[in-house]
Amino acid sequence: MEHYLFKQLAFVRSRLLTAAEGVTEEMADLIPQGYRNSIRWQLGHVYVVCERFAFQYIGLPLHMPDGFKGWFENGTSPLDSPNTIPYPSLQELKTLLIDQQERISESLKDRMQTKIVPSYTTSGGMTMETPEEFLSFDLYHEGLHTSVIKMYKKLLYIN
Repeated sequence: MEHYLFKQLAFVRSRLLTAAEGVTEEMADLIPQGYRNSIRWQLGHVYVVCERFAFQYIGLPLHMPDGFKGWFENGTSPLDSPNTIPYPSLQELKTLLIDQQERISESLKDRMQTKIVPSYTTSGGMTMETPEEFLSFDLYHEGLHTSVIKMYKKLLYIN
């Protein structure tokens, strides 16, 4: 039987991708005044964090394209990036985000309760020790960035 979190992750991911609809390549790199990141960054960041949460801490291989950690990891910003490699297109990001969901459910379907040693504590103080806990937390993280994309579209007048 499929773990309930895979359905929730698919739903939240579909909301993220829906929020990004209507954004062009040019719009994807606009940064609202007073902020440090773009819609492209939001999408890439969600991918990088979910990749770590789903695969890294349990010791599975990451699918991390060249440049992603430097561009999209926590604390990064397009304002600080040297751009020696071109950013991924929106379509590339969307494809990675869609494919990631299948890899997660296939790789973790029988490992959701596997203990991770040592446990991981986020910068905000949340401690996690199983893929189930990581993916539950990822729902919050991805929802937060979905809201940011929606807000950016309003601030940048993208409908």
